[in-house]
Amino acid sequence: MKILMINGSPRPNGNTSLALREMETIFKAEGIETEIIQVGNKAIRGCIACGKCAEKGRCVFDDAVNEIAPKFEACDGLVVGSPVYYASANATLVAFLTRLFFSTPFDKTMKVGAAVAVARRGGLSATFDELNKFFTISGMPVASSQYWNSVHGREPGQAAQDAEGLQTMRTLARNMTFLMRSIQLGKEKYGLPEREKFQRTNFIH
Repeated sequence: MKILMINGSPRPNGNTSLALREMETIFKAEGIETEIIQVGNKAIRGCIACGKCAEKGRCVFDDAVNEIAPKFEACDGLVVGSPVYYASANATLVAFLTRLFFSTPFDKTMKVGAAVAVARRGGLSATFDELNKFFTISGMPVASSQYWNSVHGREPGQAAQDAEGLQTMRTLARNMTFLMRSIQLGKEKYGLPEREKFQRTNFIH
């Protein structure tokens, strides 16, 4: 099984990286293949609603989004980690996720998603909620832990002092592994849930 981990921090060795690596140790111990990709320090523009991805099957802007899309399609689980800026995820990460989820035509149903938020103090739960919305609109079950998936720390390395936060990361990784394996067994025995033809409606009619 494969886990794709997205680091939305601009710092390659910051506290978000520390939190994701804590999860990675558990995944590796469980025999799960992992890959961590940092996007928070890349030049990634937002979606312009041009609709070209519906024609091309990929985003019109050929950057990290198109590069990582095949990895997203191949993975069984996606972990997204972000530092907190003004009670929100890193804007670069949000631009990346918006285009990645919208421009990729493959079915994301039953890929497991997990969001991780890292902050000095506040805004963690708002960021956690923001990131989870990418999963829940896509039919992706959300992995949970013993607490909201968050770690505290401001200066690089400070998150190592957050014993509860790191335990939350390890518990999240174990729960995510169990959920992915359970879903795989369910797919083998029962297949994916039946999909109805999508009915798109607007508020005005």
